Amino acid sequence: MMFSTKAEYGIRVMVGLARHDSGDPVPLAEIAEHDGLPLAYLEHLVARLRKAGLVDSRRGSRGGYLLAREPEQITMAEIVEALEGSIAPIECISQGPDGSIVCSRESDPAHSCPTKLLWTRVRFSIISTLVQMTLADLVLGAQLPQTEKQPITTGA
Repeated sequence: MMFSTKAEYGIRVMVGLARHDSGDPVPLAEIAEHDGLPLAYLEHLVARLRKAGLVDSRRGSRGGYLLAREPEQITMAEIVEALEGSIAPIECISQGPDGSIVCSRESDPAHSCPTKLLWTRVRFSIISTLVQMTLADLVLGAQLPQTEKQPITTGA
């Protein structure tokens, strides 16, 4: 599964807001310039984040955006879902109204999907990671020296 630039840029905006711990609103143009991101696209993403209750906005000459909650209280799952929608590793897997995992290729109960277990576990792992990681974790991780950061291993 590959997340789009919505998730990537949106998380970068949220990290930019979290780094400004002064409590003052941050102009979106400042984050766009600092990270080399397109301002018009960020405005679209911030509208989604605002609708999800993750950021607040202030108008006026000293206006801008700020986090709606403390960075420790905002999970990556909230941000990604606000920007990307429901998280699914493959198109046919989704969450049903009752919370169960549904495969659209299972037309009737007698026809079970042979890969549903795999994709259900992949989805659970992704969501579990996103729920466990907060915005504060990313801000702190960005401040660690390179030698203290853990390498990503694939088990190969």
